[in-house]
Amino acid sequence: MGIKGLNAIISEHVPSSVRKLDIKHFFGRKVAIDASMSLYQFLIAVRQQDGVQLSSESGETTSHLMGIFYRTLRMIDNGIKPCYVFDGKPPILKSHELDKRSAKRASTEEKLKEAIEEAEKQKHERRLVKVTPEHNEEAKKLLRLMGLPYVEAPCEAEAQCAELAKAGKVYAAASEDMDTLCYRSPYLLRHLTFSEAKKEPIHEINVEVLLEGLELTIEQFIDLGIMLGCDYCESIRGVGPVTALKLIKEHKSLENIVKYIESGEANNKWKVPDNWPYQEARKLFLEPDVVKGSEIDLKWTEPQEQDLIDFMCKEKGFNEERIRSGIKRLQKGLKTGVQGRLDGFFKVKPKTKEQLAVANEKAKSAKGTKAKGKVSKVGRPKSK
Repeated sequence: MGIKGLNAIISEHVPSSVRKLDIKHFFGRKVAIDASMSLYQFLIAVRQQDGVQLSSESGETTSHLMGIFYRTLRMIDNGIKPCYVFDGKPPILKSHELDKRSAKRASTEEKLKEAIEEAEKQKHERRLVKVTPEHNEEAKKLLRLMGLPYVEAPCEAEAQCAELAKAGKVYAAASEDMDTLCYRSPYLLRHLTFSEAKKEPIHEINVEVLLEGLELTIEQFIDLGIMLGCDYCESIRGVGPVTALKLIKEHKSLENIVKYIESGEANNKWKVPDNWPYQEARKLFLEPDVVKGSEIDLKWTEPQEQDLIDFMCKEKGFNEERIRSGIKRLQKGLKTGVQGRLDGFFKVKPKTKEQLAVANEKAKSAKGTKAKGKVSKVGRPKSK
């Protein structure tokens, strides 16, 4: 699910912490990718022209395999070495979120039964998409045959991605879930596994710049995320992004905020959930269940060409010519290796508060200018 409203806070207060970059910018980088999130994207987006998921002759869904194969090739073509990370067992605290999802799923199934128009049916079908254990196992097999490493996390994939980045095994964690920031990966990449046809730049979020810009410690930032609503517990009823940031700035911790609300000083504007497990949620972000990065050795090897063709073409029904072409791209990209980057030879000093303030103002100004430009272009009368 991620954290509601966090994107809005970042855009408003620390736009300089986000850089929108072309995929070529990440040449020479190793990246840990949230596999479950990516597979979910592929199952929704990779479809035939009539909106139906890709499938083999036997009726098995293959959208996830096509997504893994071709979108991974796109990264390899651009000099990126990906490592996929798969979810393990969800923490007990996440059960409330999983229950909510199950209830929504049951509601959507009822709506699908009642749907008449094809467009409406497809909308509900997309909402019912779920990554199954079979999808995960097939994706792992494909990655092994492609010569790419993957990690099975003991718990949350985002936490393990962040651990790999903190340990220096990879440059960044890649996920669409903003709660990845709470695990303090040095960088979070969003939209990395999007289709090239979308023309969507990759968003690189610098966590240190973000924390400095918001003037929050990592503990306070996590408390902000919990207030807004994360996978581990409910949010404080009535508290939106603007209020949440104001409260954490004024009271410094959730303990103090809870005391403030329950004392009645807030005039009953907000409601703290009963038996709210915010301290346990905070601990899951600060001390996640992960395999230490120092214990993981990531290796990219030659693809197993014939086995890959047998699996993708003979078993799953993909076009052999296209798969062979993809294997050649894979072999070429993996042979290139991770070349040295200029920024690997020196350490960049973090910005001072004054420099950060100037950078944020410039980012906001550029955003405003761009918006005005769009308006004026639309409103410009045609010349006679």
